[in-house]
Amino acid sequence: MARAPLLQLSDISLTFGGDPVFADLSLVVQPGDRLALVGRNGSGKSTLMKVMAGLVEADQGTRVVTPGVTVGYMEQDPLMEGFATLGDYAASGLDPSEAYKVEIAGEGLKFDPARPVSTASGGERRRAALAKLMAEAPELMLLDEPTNHLDIEAIAWLEAELSTTRAAFVLISHDRAFLRALTRATFWIDRGMVRRQETGFDGFEAWRDKVWDEEDMQRHKMDRKIKAEGRWAVEGISARRKRNQGRLRALAALREERSSQIRRQGTAAMSLEAGAKSGKLVAEADRISKSYGDKVILRDFSVKIQRGDRVAFVGPNGVGKTTLLKMLMGQEAPDSGTIRLGTNLMPAIFDQARAQLDPEMSLWDSLTGDPEMRVSGKADQVLVRGQPRHVVGYLKDFLFDERQARAPVRSLSGGEKARLLLAKLMARESNLLVLDEPTNDLDIETLDLLQELLDDYDGTVLLVSHDRDFLDRVAATTIAMEGDGRATVYAGGWTDYQAQRGEGGGAPGWNSVSYDGKRKAPEAPAAAPAATPAKSAAKSKLSFTEKHRLEALPGVIEGLEAEIAKLEDYLAAPDLFTKEPVKFRKATEALVQRQDALAAAEEEWLTLEAKAEG
Repeated sequence: MARAPLLQLSDISLTFGGDPVFADLSLVVQPGDRLALVGRNGSGKSTLMKVMAGLVEADQGTRVVTPGVTVGYMEQDPLMEGFATLGDYAASGLDPSEAYKVEIAGEGLKFDPARPVSTASGGERRRAALAKLMAEAPELMLLDEPTNHLDIEAIAWLEAELSTTRAAFVLISHDRAFLRALTRATFWIDRGMVRRQETGFDGFEAWRDKVWDEEDMQRHKMDRKIKAEGRWAVEGISARRKRNQGRLRALAALREERSSQIRRQGTAAMSLEAGAKSGKLVAEADRISKSYGDKVILRDFSVKIQRGDRVAFVGPNGVGKTTLLKMLMGQEAPDSGTIRLGTNLMPAIFDQARAQLDPEMSLWDSLTGDPEMRVSGKADQVLVRGQPRHVVGYLKDFLFDERQARAPVRSLSGGEKARLLLAKLMARESNLLVLDEPTNDLDIETLDLLQELLDDYDGTVLLVSHDRDFLDRVAATTIAMEGDGRATVYAGGWTDYQAQRGEGGGAPGWNSVSYDGKRKAPEAPAAAPAATPAKSAAKSKLSFTEKHRLEALPGVIEGLEAEIAKLEDYLAAPDLFTKEPVKFRKATEALVQRQDALAAAEEEWLTLEAKAEG
């Protein structure tokens, strides 16, 4: 017998002041669905998710949630008024006996429940909202960019939790690796319409390209038919005016259908050109150390970066990646050791905090008011790599329309703000790109274009990112900052780093990778750090995700045991079955589910522990 859907939207239409966001949109979410929700920036993904959550009411259409089904939504900007700490917010609505779930999620997502709301950053607030959703464990989870502001370890924890949940979820994310690992079906929103494909994100791009090819073919056939019918109308109508009015009406209808078709949004016309070459040496750090009070950022670290290198900096949030970048740029001094900068450096910096954008300024003023882009005496032009361009024309290269040019920056989505910052960065002549979390909020197509531009860029790239797929595509060298002052240089991107770290547990002995990707051996092999007996060898047998899963499982098991004990106490009430038969049935089903989950978790722990011990 087929189960009822969790959520159904039927004939949804929604307009925000201008063109419709959706028209006659319908979709269904079934129990157990693991759905990717994909589409271009500005296509309405977040708005659709808010409609699904019941937070935005459609102009027309119906939203139906099956009785008894709970729907949880991870808010991008959660309202926390009235809560003293992040933990108070995350635990609100939970039974006090289930507060431990917030602590488990807090450990995995790396947020401090005791942090006062008044001093919490936007990223900490979002992690608290995600912890709240994970602790509530609704039957349907709606997750809008959950990996933003998470480091790779926290992403791996979340990935492991979602991979084992019984709940259905709909997921918006720019992180290809995250989407590939978790999704089994795809909602694609394109020009106000939603299509569903019963394959995960891994098959999305081939499916999208096939749909677009078929669409282009149909449009081409329609254009040919309109042209042929139009020629007939001009040449033969006078002799057969009465007889062929129907054919003329059909031609008019065909033209109307063609004109009503919504044109696909093109790819951004971004371009990135290097200026004059820098010297062969870009930066060299020799035995540098850095601390802030008792916190050690770096200890006795050396690296040489040469022209054309693609260097990624990875590690947990707060470990000091941005501090190391600033030292290598000469913006901050080390406590000890020396840093030597190369000659003729022309840096362009993408700041993850987006401090270069004033939220109250319009897009127009944000570009024309930039001293490096201002054209003297021309209020409507900007300087783009030394050449004047009309400000609206340049904004159109980055997929902004004329109406948005006068809108305030604060009205933009996260992806649009990232594109505006890229517009400012790419207008400059540079030979050194410093990209601190450039991938946050960018759609898949823009990420692809950015990667291609970086591949062709005749300069040096320093990159901080938690996007594993993007790191693999771009980086030729990875500097892993692992805490307590330890930083190690590895050859290759994220996957290469994981393989080398698993095999050797220490530095593989590569100092630099040249622009053409050929690895250069150091003059003297770096000594690998001493491995702790047995433990290092044991952990090397597990993958990155398996290590973190093994560490998380004792907490999962403890939580399940606590839930089972609570349910057993609840079911022990002698009159529960007669007075509350529905509650008794649901509690019994929940007990069986948790007992099954506990058995599976214990089996998984035994398997991983045996693998770790070899």
